[in-house]
Amino acid sequence: MERYNDTERTSLWVIAGRVVFTVALIACIWFIFSNSMAVATVSTDSSGRVLAWMRIILRRLGQPGLAEHLTMHIVRKLAHFCEYTLEGFLLMLCMRVYSRHPLRHITVPMLGGVLTALTDETIQLFSEGRSSQVTDVWLDSAGVLAGILVAIVLLLACEGLYYHIKRRYE
Repeated sequence: MERYNDTERTSLWVIAGRVVFTVALIACIWFIFSNSMAVATVSTDSSGRVLAWMRIILRRLGQPGLAEHLTMHIVRKLAHFCEYTLEGFLLMLCMRVYSRHPLRHITVPMLGGVLTALTDETIQLFSEGRSSQVTDVWLDSAGVLAGILVAIVLLLACEGLYYHIKRRYE
């Protein structure tokens, strides 16, 4: 078992990681909440622009049938899932730079993501023309879990690569 003495200094890389990932996580949550605070007409306009953009891309990729089947509902649900996947990813990266053993504390990013989802849906209750849906909390939570899993795979791959390179040059 590794022991660290109290006088060991925190690496500048770790400090930089803490700053970058914490700021990115705060920005992600701010983005999620700012979308929830938008009144219904603004939210619908934003989703409509994304829908039009996605249809253009799908047509250019040779998928006109898929473009026609893409709906505003699908775009909104994809947006929920993607926002929260990013949040879960950033929560896990934050856990990694603040803890030497992030998997021991995996419930922290999971709980953080669920609390963000609950807060997000609560904010929508107070936004004109918007509503709150339990299914969105479930979808958001699934996105957080997906982001956490992607981060874990990436962290394990980086750790494996680090130790492989380290052994090679010893």
